[in-house]
Amino acid sequence: MKAVYLKKFGTPDEAFEIRETAKPEPKPVQLLIKVQSFGLNFADVLARKGLYPETPDRPCIIGYEVVGTVEKQGSEVPGNMVGKRVVAMTRFGGYAEFVATDYRAAAVLPADYPAEKAVALATQYTTAYVCAQESMNLYPGDRVLVHAGAGGVGIALIQMTLAKGCEVFATAGSQEKVDFLRKLGVQHPVNYRKEDYGEAIRKILGPNRLDATFNSLSGKSVPKDMKLLGSGGKLVIFGAASRVGKSGGIFSSLAMLLQTGFVSPISLIMRSKSVIGINILKLSDYKPQLVAACLKEVVKQAEAGKLDPVVGGHYSIDRLNEAHSALENRGTIGKLSVSW
Repeated sequence: MKAVYLKKFGTPDEAFEIRETAKPEPKPVQLLIKVQSFGLNFADVLARKGLYPETPDRPCIIGYEVVGTVEKQGSEVPGNMVGKRVVAMTRFGGYAEFVATDYRAAAVLPADYPAEKAVALATQYTTAYVCAQESMNLYPGDRVLVHAGAGGVGIALIQMTLAKGCEVFATAGSQEKVDFLRKLGVQHPVNYRKEDYGEAIRKILGPNRLDATFNSLSGKSVPKDMKLLGSGGKLVIFGAASRVGKSGGIFSSLAMLLQTGFVSPISLIMRSKSVIGINILKLSDYKPQLVAACLKEVVKQAEAGKLDPVVGGHYSIDRLNEAHSALENRGTIGKLSVSW
């Protein structure tokens, strides 16, 4: 089979190489999936640049999600999954024509559900579901902030929080994206390149405060978010996108950590605030049944039309480098996928 290997850290042209390699053999609890399409996530960009700690030793195959058909199943997989079309989360290995993954990380798809939408339901929509549904309770009228609102997870969070009747604030980096957020139903989109989002939101809130923020950036946005939260407020951190585009190696990483700040548990008690960290890979490792339930619920809601991923671009495998660059430069809206 063919697979895209991450051979070195750097630009897409430097980092990736398509190679022939052996087809994986599924373990007892795994499915072997013939891949139709795989999705791109911002964690892929971090991995390519050497900024994602979980990345396997090089050369390796990255990628967190695929859509395809089950070709073979392990001896301990319940039922008959062979021949079924699925969307699946992968613990790396997604950039390949075949991938083996835990059966609990897969959900059956309708035959006519578009692959380019389906790949978003895995890592991005499942992450959003864990953030907004499993980590907290949101109520009608709650004020929430979604960073990177035009990205895959951001769109999912916006759809989920609007469905709960929340008042949504969301950031974006261009007028095009701000207009897109308004069409999604966001009441208060903010162009962070034109104005300080903290000051803009504070003016809108007046004497009020936010009930929740969903932060994929880390860095200096974290203390700023904490100041926007009221008592009972929750800050959910699920990414470190602010690290991308900065040089300096370990010193730049240290600078980002210092900007993120340190939170005392006592201060959280005194202010009645919470900080929640979400890493979908770690949850998949230690709570596979929870992630499985969230993935299946997301697919169910997508089939019913309650959730609707936005496709930002669908690329052939020979344009993978172009897709990676577009994602890194934050020039896309919605989900990017690649087909063999």
